[in-house]
Amino acid sequence: MQKIMLSHGGGGEEMNELINGLIFETFNNEILKDSNDSAILSLGSKIAFSTDSFVVTPIKFSGGDIGKIAVCGTVNDLSMVGADAKYLSCSLILEEGLEISELKEILNSIKKTADEAGVSIVCGDTKVVPNGSCDKIFINTSGIGEIICDKIELKNLKVGAKILLSGDVGRHGAVILASREELALQSELKSDCKPLKNVVLDLINSGVKLQCMRDATRGGLLAVLNEWANFKGFELKVYEEKIALSDEVVGICELLGFEAYELANEGTFVLAVDPSDEQKALEILQKYNSLASIIGEVVSDKKAGVLLENAYGSSRYLEPPKGELLPRIC
Repeated sequence: MQKIMLSHGGGGEEMNELINGLIFETFNNEILKDSNDSAILSLGSKIAFSTDSFVVTPIKFSGGDIGKIAVCGTVNDLSMVGADAKYLSCSLILEEGLEISELKEILNSIKKTADEAGVSIVCGDTKVVPNGSCDKIFINTSGIGEIICDKIELKNLKVGAKILLSGDVGRHGAVILASREELALQSELKSDCKPLKNVVLDLINSGVKLQCMRDATRGGLLAVLNEWANFKGFELKVYEEKIALSDEVVGICELLGFEAYELANEGTFVLAVDPSDEQKALEILQKYNSLASIIGEVVSDKKAGVLLENAYGSSRYLEPPKGELLPRIC
């Protein structure tokens, strides 16, 4: 008898099989099949709608907490389809015994991050479950945004597109690893968790011809690139020396045997742009993060895959993440 495993939530191959198979087959419709971070809906004018649930452990980590990540996650999903996020819902599942002072701290973090992102919390729900039924607090946020730039969708990715990365990768996943008690690692590394609304609006308002965007959360950069390659049967080529990694992330990965490209990010995104706009896009990204870079391009529609070339000119295909990478990261 088949059962749900932790790997089904890890952002890799098993999660894609669950979503694209059982879930999409059950709720079969064209909006779902577009596989965007947010649903693009037409209700007189075009809006984007997204929902996400957050179960991160620990609930507080270097650079953020579950409240901050709950706002950023939904705001960023809306931004990835060219939407200006406006309104969020916030639903809380609270464990019996949670300290009121700890809840207040999380709520204040939600409010601060929402203010930073220019969104309002306009509805929600609260449930309390017996001790042991959840880990202190789980949060669901849903969001609505106004589409201000049409057709930033995965189905619009084209051969020749340049692929850019908004910063270094693996920070959030590495921070969660370092924060977990059993690892007892010491590091000043902070999660990249932040709203991406302003940088995306800057790209749009500058006239950069964006084909598609994706924030590299569960499964990291590797999951995003393989999803893009497999969606339309494209071959993507990326350059290892162009992908920024902090020394701390490299050290944690070497120590524990993780692949940095698979680690989650919560404020770093991948974008594909028309070749004529690659430098303009890079200049805008680097205003927000000096480590932003042009990491590759869509080279062919003959073979689906992600080809990584190193500094010596040799290449290897990057397989999508598999198995249980790191549970409870967001």
